[in-house]
Amino acid sequence: MDSAALSQIIEIVRNSAQLGRALRVCGGGTKDFVGGPSAALSKAERLDLRALAGVVDYEPSELVVTVRAGTPLAELEALLAQNGQCLPFEPPRFGVGGTVGGMVASGLSGPARASVGAVRDYVLGIEIINGKGELLRFGGQVMKNVAGYDLSRLMAGSWGTLGVITEVSLKVLPIAPAEATLRFDLDQRDALQRLHAWGGQPLPLNASCWVHDADDDAEGGKGQLYVRLRGAKAAVEAARGSMGGELQDAAQTAGDWEACRDHTLPWFADRAQQPKNQELALWRLSVPQTAPVLALPQGVAAPLIEWQGALRWVQAPVECGPALQAVAQAAGGHAQMFAAPLAGVTFDIEPKASDAALAAVAKRLKQAFDPAGVFQPNRMGAGA
Repeated sequence: MDSAALSQIIEIVRNSAQLGRALRVCGGGTKDFVGGPSAALSKAERLDLRALAGVVDYEPSELVVTVRAGTPLAELEALLAQNGQCLPFEPPRFGVGGTVGGMVASGLSGPARASVGAVRDYVLGIEIINGKGELLRFGGQVMKNVAGYDLSRLMAGSWGTLGVITEVSLKVLPIAPAEATLRFDLDQRDALQRLHAWGGQPLPLNASCWVHDADDDAEGGKGQLYVRLRGAKAAVEAARGSMGGELQDAAQTAGDWEACRDHTLPWFADRAQQPKNQELALWRLSVPQTAPVLALPQGVAAPLIEWQGALRWVQAPVECGPALQAVAQAAGGHAQMFAAPLAGVTFDIEPKASDAALAAVAKRLKQAFDPAGVFQPNRMGAGA
């Protein structure tokens, strides 16, 4: 690692802790929009980690790569692809310039999440700088290396609130030898029932997306369910025969799944491009895969559904937040505003009693890793 860059970052953290100065930890800034704007975070001093870039160690035969946090995500994915390997959880990029550190800190996963696992499931080891300016390392480069709390994976999804990620070791996997995408013209209820039924069968179901676009409204369509199969050639061929559906062109669907991953599908893009939609926030509802069609507030359009039913994206005004939270909780999940309206409005959902234990644990973790409250003020509710 660039020892000079690392030393400089450590010194900045130590000085900030002594002076009570907040730091905004960032890489390419491609996920700054997530959760809506924060006045406290916008006033914090920017701590850019892109100087900590480069691959530290990569052994394709061992399926492990160790990289510095500022390494461009695109650079890592290109390196893996050259060796027939990939990050199977398909981290969203949301733009050019995203980094590996940002990928881990955000903990966001793409279309394949329900079948292959989340970012944290592939974090083997991690190096961080805590709020005291101490350089700490957790985990290693093998799966069974942790006794007690798995602190390396705890950093995935922490949004930099617990420490500055400087280096990470990741498990990678070979690219699947076969892939196929099937299309089914189904309404939301039938699509969820079909996904539920398939979930109980030994199928190479890798990703799914049900979408009801504006064009469907105009033409009276039900919506479309797209299912991606990945695995051994024989398994994919057998699944195609048993599931039915319309086989899609591989070249076109590759781009469509990328668009789903990065929120550039028309369903997402229309929100940013149409004046009538500029007051809509993008909500992320996480529910059990078996949850039925949700009773969304009146006037709210049908969701885009991923993860075999477990992830439901909803476009709704900010004031619908409490209703969406109630709907999600009734189904056994929760709702979160993922992206604020273009007007820049922010909305904080009050914690519920059922989250009290989790909130208490998060508070103790924050106190242990960042006692001076240096990192990411009010990021995703942290430090509030």
